[in-house]
Parts: sequence; structure tokens; C-alpha cells
Amino acid sequence: MSRGVRVAFSCCYWAFVVYVFVPLVLMMLMGFKDSKFIGFPIKSWTLDWYLGLFGDARILSAFGYSVAIAVLSTLISIVVGTWIALLIDGHKFFGRAAMFGLALLPALVPGIISAIAFRIYARLLGIEPGMFAIIWAHAIHNVPFVALIVMARLSTLPRSQTEAARDLGADPLVTFLRITVPWLLPAILGASIFCLLLSFDDFVRSFFLGGYQPTLPVLIFAELRSGMSPEINAIATFAVVLTAALGLWAERFTRRMNRAPER
Repeated sequence: MSRGVRVAFSCCYWAFVVYVFVPLVLMMLMGFKDSKFIGFPIKSWTLDWYLGLFGDARILSAFGYSVAIAVLSTLISIVVGTWIALLIDGHKFFGRAAMFGLALLPALVPGIISAIAFRIYARLLGIEPGMFAIIWAHAIHNVPFVALIVMARLSTLPRSQTEAARDLGADPLVTFLRITVPWLLPAILGASIFCLLLSFDDFVRSFFLGGYQPTLPVLIFAELRSGMSPEINAIATFAVVLTAALGLWAERFTRRMNRAPER
């Protein structure tokens, strides 16, 4: 690759970095502004907006509600997605390709269309808007991502290990628990973190299927309707920092788990 091409790629990369991170930095800075209005210049600085988050019952309630929905929907999607991955990867049967396509369909449908469909279907089933309806919708939306991640990891499993376990007298259940599950743990952890972040950040399905208790994204949207304020920037900054820290920890932990079988 010539020097000019490398310079061009480098410029494009750093332009993309600036495009992504400058708005985030400006958003964080606005959370320190000692004023109720968003805008430059920042004449005085304060921590009141960030400290106020921990004393605001609405925000804490919405945050806890969002975390509970994210955790429960992730547990469901991990179980269902892993089962689908094992079924598709480990068995050959008629309609396997169709099953794989249907399993991925929830990830391909646009969010607004998916939310409307879930709302209509929930009404047909008699499911009231609220926590259960949101968990159900989030779990179905997250299953394809779990299936893809687990299938990618499952394709690298050495067949010789499972064959050796069976030759030594292990039944299919013991082989699955002692060989397959430990091998899939990095993928399951990565899929879990990804689903947690997807569910925590989901606005459209939470908005259409939610009841009187709002999730954090829905609460931020409701606050935006009355105008921008540094409090919204503080809430968004807290969510960004938390999700980034969780993602970095998961990435490092997954790397260590991937290297463990090699030692």
C-alpha cells in the first residue's frame, strides 16, 4: 500500500473519530454548565446537575426499571438464542435454512414496524402494556444476535474434544456441560453484554409497549419535550459512561476467557 493511500485512510479514520466523539464531549461539557439553558459559552461550571441525579427519585426509578428489564430480557434471549444456535448448528433436518432465516427476522425488521407489530400482537394476546410486555419484546428482538454470536463460537469448537469425551464414556448431557458450555462461555458473555446494552438503550419498543412507569430512554424523551437542559446532558452522560465501562470490562474479560483454553 502506497504512502498516499495510507495517509488518506488515516485521515478518514481520524475524521470519523472526531465526528463520533466531539458531540459526546460537548454533551458531557454541557452537563457542567451552571445554567438551565444549553449553549456556549460556558461562563461558570457546576456539579449540581450530576449530583442531582442521585437525589432524583424519578431518574433512579427509571434507571432501576430499565436495568431490571434489560437483565430479565437478556436471560430469556440467552437461553432461547443458545438453544436455537445448538439446534441449527448441530443437527441437519428439513427446513433448517427456513428456521435460521426466521430466527434472524426480528433483527431485520425496522424498529418502528417491530414495535407496532408487538403492540398489536400483545393486544390480541391480552397482554397489558408494562414491564412484562417490554421484556417479551426486547427478548424476541435480541434472540437473533445471541444465536449469531453463539453459532460463530460453536463453529470453532474442535469436534475431536466432543468425540474424545464420548469415547471415554460421557453421555451427551455430560459432554455438553463439560465441553460445549465452557467453550461457549466467552460468546455467551459477549452476547449477554450486547443484549443488556441493546435492551437498556431501546426506546421504540419501550415507548409503544410501556405502561405508566417509563424506562430511562422514555424518561429522557419526555424531558426533551419540555426543552433541553443540562440535567438531560447529565443523565445521558451517566448512561454513556456506564455502558462504555461495562462494554470495556466485557471485552477484556472475554479476551482472557478466549486465551484460557490455549494455556
